[in-house]
Amino acid sequence: MSLSKYAGVFPAFYACYDEAGNVSPDRVQAFTKYLIGKGVHGLYVGGSSGECIYQSVEDRKLTLENVMKAADGKAVIIAHVACNNTKDSQELAAHAESLGVDAIASIPPIYFRLPEHAIAQYWNDISAAAPNTDFVIYNIPQLAGVSLTIPLLREMKKNPRVIGVKNSSMPVQDIQMFRDEDVIVFNGPDEQFVSGLAAGAVGGIGGTYAAMPELFLKARALFLEGKMEEARQVQNDICRIIYKMCSTKGNMYAAIKEIIRIQGGPDIGSVRRPLAGLAEADHAVVKECADMIGAAIAKHC
Repeated sequence: MSLSKYAGVFPAFYACYDEAGNVSPDRVQAFTKYLIGKGVHGLYVGGSSGECIYQSVEDRKLTLENVMKAADGKAVIIAHVACNNTKDSQELAAHAESLGVDAIASIPPIYFRLPEHAIAQYWNDISAAAPNTDFVIYNIPQLAGVSLTIPLLREMKKNPRVIGVKNSSMPVQDIQMFRDEDVIVFNGPDEQFVSGLAAGAVGGIGGTYAAMPELFLKARALFLEGKMEEARQVQNDICRIIYKMCSTKGNMYAAIKEIIRIQGGPDIGSVRRPLAGLAEADHAVVKECADMIGAAIAKHC
């Protein structure tokens, strides 16, 4: 089985809400078409950027259904299905498989610190609910509170559906170590996209890609052409933009959603509480971010 379809730039899909704060099918479809139109290789739906921990099972099903409807086979879709209990996670996994996603993904259970054998059981139970679908382990220790270890990865590799890791830990060497275990790895931290590719990542899944897909696509193209200095320059501009995005009082995803609207993209609402929406003073920063992105695209693309 070829895993080449997983190479590339995969924006982490944002939650799309109407003015009342409910998931909007129309806005989900509009945002899906917008991103595919930018030339990205696939979408990662229902993860951190999708505000998954603040959504119900039905919210997440509705989002994925409309992503799949709008994508219509034009992009590779990875659905993050983890909830903080096995039953709901299995329900989402089975639902995702019924829709024909390319892969499902899962963080480990959060809050209680579980032993590795319990984490492996959780992931294998989820995978069993989607027995014909590839499975991606999502390693994000800074939020999940537990790190993927090599022994745990080796245990999970006994499951033939496990194909890789979405690695959002900051040490780049984690990508190298996971790749040595003969699985594919997606770079997670956007600030180290080029470094992640150099360490062996097949591509990236990132929470800021949707605001500037052109830059990540260009950085990857330059990397593949061996133009490392040019790729590094694009990465430097990406980092400066991300740092500015993180300077708002409101949540970064609230800022990014407004940036996309300013850029002429679809209005996909704000964020769901308890995430903080934009403060009045944030709008100047958001405009500056949009200008920085435009300037970087003009410079590099």
